[in-house]
Amino acid sequence: MKRIGIFLGITFLLTWALEFALMANGGLGNSYAIAVLSAVMLMPALGVVATRLITREGFQDFGLKPHFKGNVRYYLAAWFGPALLIIFGAILYFLIFPAQFDPSMSQITAQYAAQGITLPDGSMTAIFISQLLLGIFLSPLLNIITTSGEEIGWRGYLLPKLMEHYSPRVSIVISGVIWGLWHAPIIAMGHNYGTGYPTAPWGGIVAMVIFCMVVGAFFSLLAIRTKSFLPAAIAHGSLNGMAGISLFFALGTPSPFIGPLPVGIIGGLGFIVVGILSFVRVGSKNTID
Repeated sequence: MKRIGIFLGITFLLTWALEFALMANGGLGNSYAIAVLSAVMLMPALGVVATRLITREGFQDFGLKPHFKGNVRYYLAAWFGPALLIIFGAILYFLIFPAQFDPSMSQITAQYAAQGITLPDGSMTAIFISQLLLGIFLSPLLNIITTSGEEIGWRGYLLPKLMEHYSPRVSIVISGVIWGLWHAPIIAMGHNYGTGYPTAPWGGIVAMVIFCMVVGAFFSLLAIRTKSFLPAAIAHGSLNGMAGISLFFALGTPSPFIGPLPVGIIGGLGFIVVGILSFVRVGSKNTID
């Protein structure tokens, strides 16, 4: 437990120091916000390295070996699963709320126009298709550095350390709550849920904790089954790359707590189902049922 405490102390200190500094300097509106958010994704990995050095634990079981043999299906699920779940959630949302579906993509076209970008007819469709293909096929690879920065910490270090003391299911719940709370400052700044809802920022923080518990169950199953953080990093990259694809067709201002983004209960229904199934599948003992 000592190593867990050191890891969490270093990771939260480094992350929250950067995020509170950003909060004090314009928040997400700061021109350096994207760079800061990318940097904080590397802090869990930094926390692992520092903890291993401080406690002289070494790096033998770092989780970097992919263990492809017999686990290809988990890597395929990691690469394509999040994208398919996001598409499913978006379709379900627009079927329930058809008035918010805009096939002409006029709202995002207007956003381009507001930035002084005039697009020829048909260009937005081409942009959407390219973003969709990029998200499905390349985002896990393009995002692998930053998502590995997180997953080395959460599924590569914290989860196995928790499993030395608790069952896999309890460990998944604890790590999911910690992962969600780690996001608290950026959620308070409006990331994912905005700031204009009645329970801000606490409602968004609670919603993020629940989202991380659900998605974390899926990521944890991948990591436990393969004994590597890599498939979790791949799945995380797919999630990040595809998360906003539904906004191409959104009309008006949908509630982020509902959808069509995957952080909403309808937009994220696929993740909820898969997360529950993963939680059941991982079993109550330190083996896969």
